[in-house]
Amino acid sequence: MSSSAPAAARRRNGRPAAGDTRGVTSVRLPWNLARFDLVSIRLVVDCVQHGSLSAAARETNLALAAASRRIKELEDAVGEPLFERHGRGVLPTPAGRVFARHALSLLQSLEQMGSELADLRQGIAQHVRLCASTAAINQFLPPLLARYARSHKQVRVDLDEQVSTAVVAALREGRADLGVFVEGPETADLDCRLFRRDELVLVLPARHRLVGRGPVAFAEALAEDWITLGDGAALLVKQHEAAHAAGLPLKLRMQVRSFDAVCHLVASGLGIAMLPKTAALPILGAMKLRWRALSDPWAQRRMLLATRMGADDAAVRALADFLCEPSQKAKARPAKQQ
Repeated sequence: MSSSAPAAARRRNGRPAAGDTRGVTSVRLPWNLARFDLVSIRLVVDCVQHGSLSAAARETNLALAAASRRIKELEDAVGEPLFERHGRGVLPTPAGRVFARHALSLLQSLEQMGSELADLRQGIAQHVRLCASTAAINQFLPPLLARYARSHKQVRVDLDEQVSTAVVAALREGRADLGVFVEGPETADLDCRLFRRDELVLVLPARHRLVGRGPVAFAEALAEDWITLGDGAALLVKQHEAAHAAGLPLKLRMQVRSFDAVCHLVASGLGIAMLPKTAALPILGAMKLRWRALSDPWAQRRMLLATRMGADDAAVRALADFLCEPSQKAKARPAKQQ
């Protein structure tokens, strides 16, 4: 596995904007930076990834003796051993794991810096980091972001998909400028507004006993095996809460990461599911599945758009206003209840 910083599946925003040095402060470090260089830093990451100094040396085009010397110089600079040597290679010490984690972050930041400098040459002046839940991406965001990109060519929106709890965490930790998520996580320290509403429905095999036309209570489906999303998803949190309120167990059989995977497993007869209606409808026809409305009030959900309290960035504010503007409301495709 190469240690060059992994290709960024999602981009990080190197704030502040180009040419703006306001808020940039110098950082006093406990070491002499002259004793650190990027080749040696990359070498540490390679050693951790490969578990072998010789393999890491090959990745960085160094002779084994030169690689060993560089590791020793870093250990002297840090004041801690970074690796334990053994017959089959090297193992990182606790200090080595900490160093490698921050080294990888540094390499990724440098890669992002190079990408954003290249963007500047193409006329892109700023990146806005948007972190959004799976439900928001599957139902609403793609056409909105496409329209925004056409009308704001100088701004690049970097989208990161996470479960709702992780979206809120990314906002609080400064890893995202904007977040879109299902209402539920604590938001006392965030500036929130309504983004959209959606509806949860049951997803069923075509001949399942619960297939019908009228709304059904969630509790009536708790005897079934369930296919659902992973931990932290707002949908799963709500399922657990509803099962607890009914005094019945939630029989989780399988947890996956996408709505499409959920539907494939339901189509295979492995259980039933609950998904946002607008996201599920395009999938259900192709897989010959059925859906049924829920009578529970909590099946009608609110999605929120949030920023950190007190955040004041013109590009972030402009994107937030655009996404929440009434004229931009994405409409769900009408469908007959099955």
